[in-house]
Amino acid sequence: MIMAAAINSEPKRQNETWKRHIIRQLKNRNRTQTSLFQDIIQSYHSLLEKSKQRALITKGILGSGSRTSPVPSSEDSLASLKTTTGELAYQVVELQQRVQMKEVTLDEQHNKLFEVQNHLSIMASEHSELQERVTEVQTGNRLLKQKYDSLLEQHQNMEKTYRQEKLHSADILENMIRPKQQAAARMNHRNEKRVRAREASIHKELQEAANKNVNINEESGNVSPPNPSSPQCETAERLERSHGPLFRSASATSPRIISSIRGLFERKIRGKSVCRSEEDLYIPLGVCLVARVPTKAISSLDAHDLGINAVRFSTSTNLLATGGTDRVIKLWDIEAGTLQYRGTLDGSNEGITSIEFDPTGTRILAASYDKSALFWRLEDSVPKVTLTGHSRKVTAARFKYSQRQVVTGSADRTVKIWDLQRAACIQTIEVLSFCSDVVCSEYLIISSHYDKKIRFWDSRAATCTQEVPLQGRVTSLDLCPNHRQLLSCSRDNILQLVDLRKSNDRVAFRAEGFKCGSDSTKAIFSPDGSFLAAGSADGAVYIWNVNTGNLEKHLPDMHSAPISALAWSLSGEYVVSVDKSRRAVLWSDI
Repeated sequence: MIMAAAINSEPKRQNETWKRHIIRQLKNRNRTQTSLFQDIIQSYHSLLEKSKQRALITKGILGSGSRTSPVPSSEDSLASLKTTTGELAYQVVELQQRVQMKEVTLDEQHNKLFEVQNHLSIMASEHSELQERVTEVQTGNRLLKQKYDSLLEQHQNMEKTYRQEKLHSADILENMIRPKQQAAARMNHRNEKRVRAREASIHKELQEAANKNVNINEESGNVSPPNPSSPQCETAERLERSHGPLFRSASATSPRIISSIRGLFERKIRGKSVCRSEEDLYIPLGVCLVARVPTKAISSLDAHDLGINAVRFSTSTNLLATGGTDRVIKLWDIEAGTLQYRGTLDGSNEGITSIEFDPTGTRILAASYDKSALFWRLEDSVPKVTLTGHSRKVTAARFKYSQRQVVTGSADRTVKIWDLQRAACIQTIEVLSFCSDVVCSEYLIISSHYDKKIRFWDSRAATCTQEVPLQGRVTSLDLCPNHRQLLSCSRDNILQLVDLRKSNDRVAFRAEGFKCGSDSTKAIFSPDGSFLAAGSADGAVYIWNVNTGNLEKHLPDMHSAPISALAWSLSGEYVVSVDKSRRAVLWSDI
């Protein structure tokens, strides 16, 4: 019994010792890491319950075995107890390892938390800095907005003042011009009265002289001189002094003499020149007797940085002007069969669409994509006058008959007449279609349009006097040097020649392979009016004979892009073609 009691007391002390130790550790852990090791704690509680159950079973076994065979049963229970204790110790070791792993994980999480907190503090400081910068920028924006509002108000006030001053200057100019116009009208009236009085006096003297008889010696053919003191002699002397000797020997009553004198005074007097008709009013400075058809290319170069839209020879020399999408006009001289660069005219905000020289060859007018027309003198590189007023691109600009007025056509469906001296629009003609080109004479303006029509306008009344329908969009117009024929080019690949004296008479020019390359392709007359020339979409130049209607020449292989425009020199010796890929080619028959 003593031995059994000792055996029972020893396991109890061992159980109480490691239980207390484990309880203390668990309590310590529970105070620090209860939330992190909740699953371990639950596992440990279940383990304790199992241990208690084993202890109860052991006690029951020992109690029942003490009455039958105490020694063998105690040895069996001790062995089973040792086995159970080893298992529990093994589980405790596993739990300790898991605890260590959890501690490592917890340390890593603490480190990450520390890093996140540091990063958060850094971000918070950056956020505060950015917030300060936002505040500064908002303050600066408010100041700039205030400055902008003040500048805008100043601009509006200045623009209002400018408009008022412009109106005031226009009124002053009108007040200055009106007395001059009135004085000119009075002067013209006085001059007209003097001319009429003079004509009446001469007519009276002629009638008096016609009533006098002159003795003619039929055998000798001489006229007997009248009495120097007679009225007939005085009248003849006055006529001879005023108009020169009108006849050598004839009767004063001769119908031929009277008709010649009457015709002299029936001529139209304009300033200091006497003109028979309106066709005599336009006298070009140069005259081409015979134009020569080019046969080969003698020079070619890239004339601009971008595509070339327009080319024109001077009306007095071989000076050439080209205008392109690169916003400039370049001037060229022909020397030794090559194009030599002479200068550049700039000032346009967008590409050039058309070019024209004035009859003196000293001034250039150009149309631009920037909704304006520009006017240069050759000695100046910047435009002298800029005509603004169109709402879309200006497709054509031409000098009117007086050279003090300009006609422009635009994509905004208007044709405008401008006064160059005042740089002001004096008349606007509303059209129903996109205007592609214009030409003009003294009172006649001809415009071409995308609605396949050519319109004739009387500039004095701004009324359309005639419409000529075609089969395709009209891309360009050109007048014959004698202003009697009109050339048109259209997208149906046909050139039409219209007789302005008989507008119903039209001749069509076609050629196999010819194709109009764009809505702005230009066709031209030769300077003597004997040939027509146009560039094709395949890069070839086509030349037709006006008299025969046949294709005179086909010049291929020098352009790799559609030809946009041609120009024929006044001497008739050279032709220049330009295309959309900035290439210019000089042609001649030399």
